[in-house]
Amino acid sequence: MKNDTIVTDLCIIGAGPVGLFSVFEAGLLKMRCHLIDVLPQVGGQLSEIYPQKPIYDIPGFPVIKAQELIDNLIEQIRPFNPTFSLGELVKEIYKLDENTFRIKTSENTIVEAKAIVIAGGLGCFEPRKPSIENLSQFEGKGISYFVKNIEQYRDKRIVIAGGGDSALDWTIELSKIAKKVTLIHRNNSFRGSPDSADKIFKMAESGEIDLVLGTTLNKVDGDTKLQKVYITNNQGFTDELSADALIPLFGLTPKLGPIADWGLNLESNAIAVNTLDYSTNEPGIYAIGDINTYPGKLKLILCGFHEAALMAQGAFKRVFPDEKLTFKYTTVYGVNSF
Repeated sequence: MKNDTIVTDLCIIGAGPVGLFSVFEAGLLKMRCHLIDVLPQVGGQLSEIYPQKPIYDIPGFPVIKAQELIDNLIEQIRPFNPTFSLGELVKEIYKLDENTFRIKTSENTIVEAKAIVIAGGLGCFEPRKPSIENLSQFEGKGISYFVKNIEQYRDKRIVIAGGGDSALDWTIELSKIAKKVTLIHRNNSFRGSPDSADKIFKMAESGEIDLVLGTTLNKVDGDTKLQKVYITNNQGFTDELSADALIPLFGLTPKLGPIADWGLNLESNAIAVNTLDYSTNEPGIYAIGDINTYPGKLKLILCGFHEAALMAQGAFKRVFPDEKLTFKYTTVYGVNSF
């Protein structure tokens, strides 16, 4: 039973890339941060689901692996000495007074903070699974919904199903090491980035991958491990593919979990915010990253970084109401001078 109370300026719920960058922006303004995450390590989805996935839209990095980005963010915030409660779920939030929140976790950790920042990504999430009768029989035995260790697919025959960015990116990446990669998609066009889709079509034309459009998963089969994947096209014809691995990438089903009970304005499982400072309808609670919504919202990491910067400016006024905010450039002063 934990009894010690952690006192901080900002309590950040979610230790993914946007939550981590919030520590940097808050640190520049002399605000202390404590982060809480239900996962046992920092990094959020990037570390838990696709640590080796290449990311192409981080400024200054033509390409960077997801875990490498997290490692860089951890190094970036090290001077500000954030503290963490990992493997813990926030269960209760209530006000001690007008300026202080008390947060209690599933492990009875108590945090008192002047502001709360919800940076929980999609909240609690689980993969969307195809409707195949015996799917669970081969989960962990050839079927997986995330790519954590790219090397386990070396020299394997892989079937990837999906039409979003993850399906396209992993098809491109795994084609470099796999014996054969087949991408199947129910439509004739993709939801992912046009540039990635163009690469896929060119790779199919050159024979680097097999591309089967207008097709859905029908059945999987094997002995102790996956051996065959059956697909059915729009005309009702079924084909059989030999496969060592099947990776269905149909996205994630977001679930807000306890956040849904905190009295915040919700729109389609996301938290509505004011883009002035990404504050919610509850004074002192902010929401940044994929978990928030507003007109023109884009669910991109770089957008979450922008939101973190403006959130920190707004939170400063709450944490230090009697101080004047004087913004300084890190290029002039350096991080250690803040």
